[in-house]
Amino acid sequence: MAGPGWGPPRLDGFILTERLGSGTYATVYKAYAKKDTREVVAIKCVAKKSLNKASVENLLTEIEILKGIRHPHIVQLKDFQWDSDNIYLIMEFCAGGDLSRFIHTRRILPEKVARVFMQQLASALQFLHERNISHLDLKPQNILLSSLEKPHLKLADFGFAQHMSPWDEKHVLRGSPLYMAPEMVCQRQYDARVDLWSVGVILYEALFGQPPFASRSFLELEEKIRSNRVIELPLRPPLSRDCRDLLQRLLERDPSRRISFQDFFAHPWVDLEHMPSRESLARAVSRPTGMWWNEGMCGDVLSAPFGGKNTALVVEAVKKDQEGDPAAALSLYCKALDFFVPALHYEVDAQRKEAIKAKVGQYMSRAEELKAVISSSNEALLRQGTSARDLLREMARDKPRLLAALEVASAAMAKEEEASGEQDALDLYQQSLGELLLLLAGEPPGRRRELLHTEVQNLMARAEYLKEQVKMRESRWEAETLDKEGLSESVRSSCTLQ
Repeated sequence: MAGPGWGPPRLDGFILTERLGSGTYATVYKAYAKKDTREVVAIKCVAKKSLNKASVENLLTEIEILKGIRHPHIVQLKDFQWDSDNIYLIMEFCAGGDLSRFIHTRRILPEKVARVFMQQLASALQFLHERNISHLDLKPQNILLSSLEKPHLKLADFGFAQHMSPWDEKHVLRGSPLYMAPEMVCQRQYDARVDLWSVGVILYEALFGQPPFASRSFLELEEKIRSNRVIELPLRPPLSRDCRDLLQRLLERDPSRRISFQDFFAHPWVDLEHMPSRESLARAVSRPTGMWWNEGMCGDVLSAPFGGKNTALVVEAVKKDQEGDPAAALSLYCKALDFFVPALHYEVDAQRKEAIKAKVGQYMSRAEELKAVISSSNEALLRQGTSARDLLREMARDKPRLLAALEVASAAMAKEEEASGEQDALDLYQQSLGELLLLLAGEPPGRRRELLHTEVQNLMARAEYLKEQVKMRESRWEAETLDKEGLSESVRSSCTLQ
């Protein structure tokens, strides 16, 4: 082997070229297989003389974990070799560099782009969590991009990873201080939840351009980590309510109050169920509990129902439509579209993509017609209920909480009339309903209880309808902005430097 500064080492079967990066005890090179395929790989070279007992254990654990893993968002270990000087890990090559460089060249990432990347990272972490594996060194530098043209995240560098059950506790410091959970630094006692803190720091950096504990010195960093102050989120750029909620729950200093892994995977902003994947189309045409579809879909996206329990969502939507139940039909069309749009993102075959687009257009058109029918019906119901609503207000004069909740509901109705006011109206409806349901539970039998019960039912129906409207608008926006390049073009255009 050539020494440092004398170029890359020599390894049978490969030609090592440029250096991609280096760490404490390893250097990574780009390499080509000498076989006919000329496959491009990354080779991590670990100098044996630099290894102490702990680093040997870390390396063996990394090899053991990666050899048993196959996941689209985890870097693949293809093989490993060794000679008298080095141990070589032959890895999948990721041409897009790391997430740190991707963020810093763009200053910040738009929320929609950060969300796609976060779904991919969450998918990898869910896979690891199911196998009781903790990464323990999550940071943007350890998250690679498959390419810049079609960027997919690949979680890498499992040098600190450990097999950890959720209840296991560790005491050894691992990871990088900027991304290290406070309990690891302060108590030197931690469990798998430290990975969730690191995810929060990565998301914060993607959205705001620097991690929350960015410091000029290690002393300043340590002081920020040990502080009890709540992590405050900048007001700019503006973020969705769900995104802010997730950030605050991830960046909770007390691990017992931090979001759990299951709640993280199920969080509406992460929404793994609707992540673009090869399963998206199957989920679009079948119930999530029973996924099946006809591979010969080039002529028609939909398969026939495969068994009673696997009735296609859209087939059931058509059935409800024909039965004269527009609300149920609209809800089912929207559930199907929640999967069709991610399927459009994922599909690369042009003929399949056009077939899916045609179906999406059909379902959106029918859903728009159903919306108009339901909106007209709801407005009629609201007009019919005006006198009952006025009577309820009269009967609520001695109940300030009830009167205030009804005022919020009135504000929601007014907001609904405004252009693009659906989301604000929905938030107000949900706020009002939260209070009205509590009051209804404590209301004694009588005329006021009957009126309150009817009002709650009307408001819930209106809120459900608005939810479908918001979903439809988001699905339409995503479908309309999706071009032939798919997600990669969306990411590139959204990330263009200002």
